[in-house]
Amino acid sequence: MSSQSSRTARGQRGRISSGLVFGAFALIALFFLVTEHRAHFFSWLPYLLVLACPLLHLLHGHGHHDSSRDHAGTSDEPTGAEPQRPPHAHS
Repeated sequence: MSSQSSRTARGQRGRISSGLVFGAFALIALFFLVTEHRAHFFSWLPYLLVLACPLLHLLHGHGHHDSSRDHAGTSDEPTGAEPQRPPHAHS
């Protein structure tokens, strides 16, 4: 039994995994795809950039604004984000 398991371990060590073979094949195919169709891609590139503008406007950072800073002047209560200023004395 132990000699059979040692043969299997030795046989698996010399084999190339199918994922590695597929990855190498995919890289070679991608290289030839890019080199053969480069002119087609570059002719569409300006249009893709123009089409990306509305997408960026829709998806870009609408939730990053600090609402306490926008409405700080409308309330008398401190928001916690601004430091408390002592009242100044009139002479």
